[in-house]
This record gives sequence, C-alpha cells and structure tokens, in this order.
Amino acid sequence: MLIESLAQKTRLAMVTVLATIGGCIVICGFTVWCCISLVNKERDQIYILDGDIPFLAQRAQLEANFTMEAKAHIQLFHQYFFNLPPDNDYIKWTLGKAMYMADGTALKQKQAMDENGFYSDIISSSAVCTVMCDSISFDEQERKFTYYGTQLIKRRTRDLKRSLVTTGYVESVPRTRNNPHGLLITNWRTLENKDLDY
Repeated sequence: MLIESLAQKTRLAMVTVLATIGGCIVICGFTVWCCISLVNKERDQIYILDGDIPFLAQRAQLEANFTMEAKAHIQLFHQYFFNLPPDNDYIKWTLGKAMYMADGTALKQKQAMDENGFYSDIISSSAVCTVMCDSISFDEQERKFTYYGTQLIKRRTRDLKRSLVTTGYVESVPRTRNNPHGLLITNWRTLENKDLDY
C-alpha cells in the first residue's frame, strides 16, 4: 500500500514537473514571439523630435511618391543638361551626369548641339546658360512627361531668353550613385526652343 502510494506520488510529481516545464516553454515562446513582432513594428516607425516632443512620422512607399520622384528626376536632368557656364571641364562634367539619367536620345541631342558649335560658342563668348523650370506635366499611367522651362543665355553683349519645351518617357531602373532616383528618361526630344521677346 505504501509502495503503491509512493509510485503514484512519484508519477504525480513527474507529471507536475513536465507540465510546468511545458508551460514555461509555451510562455517563453509566446514572449519571444511578442518581442520580435514589437521590435519589427517599431522598426517601421520613425519619430521626429520637435524640441522635446516626439512626433510619429509615416514612411511612404516609392509607389506613392512616384510622380514626385519622376518630376525631381526630370528637373535635375534638365539642370545638368542646360545649366552651362563658360568652363569646358564643368560642361563635360554636367553633361556626363545628365547622360546617366537618360538613354541614347539625350546623347544624340548633345552630339547635335556639339556639331552645331553650341558648347564652343558658350566658351568663346563667355556666356552663361541657365534653365528655370516653369512646370512639368506628367502622366503617371503612360509615364510620359512634358517639361516647360525658360532658358536664359547671358552674354557680354546681350541676354537671350528662350522658351524650352521637351518631352519623353520615364522608366524605372536600379538606383545608383549617379542615378539616385532610379529612373531613366527615354525617347527624349525638344519640341520647342525659340527666342522670347522681353
């Protein structure tokens, strides 16, 4: 009777110990899972400090900002391509930067301008060529854009103001140091580049 009672007590103690260990494993596993999910959720949140007050900032996806990224890419490309001082090395550098942002159509236009003596004329006459973006029309479905700008060519003798309208398409490519927006301008052409009276 005593032995049977001892065996039952030993069995009961063993079941209690195993149940306790099992419960501890379940509780620890659930705690680890909760901690991991909480850390992952916190990584997706960014806080901005205004003095001592933290504000939660929302991180936007690329798709939500595609139009804004595309317009910034288009504007930057035109600045590199058309903002030209009378410095041959700087002109080569900016045009080189612009060539990373567009396909061969931009290279063809650069070569045509070079053959017409546009760049050598800027250097020889100490002209400064700048472009100001008036607006950019962008169709997100077709990824087609039309750039409206004003080009100002300052020479020693007189200033020249020209309207500039170009068009093309934008396609996605991998981001690089030379192409931070990860976009490429394709089928780019100038629709209008004429003198303005002012």
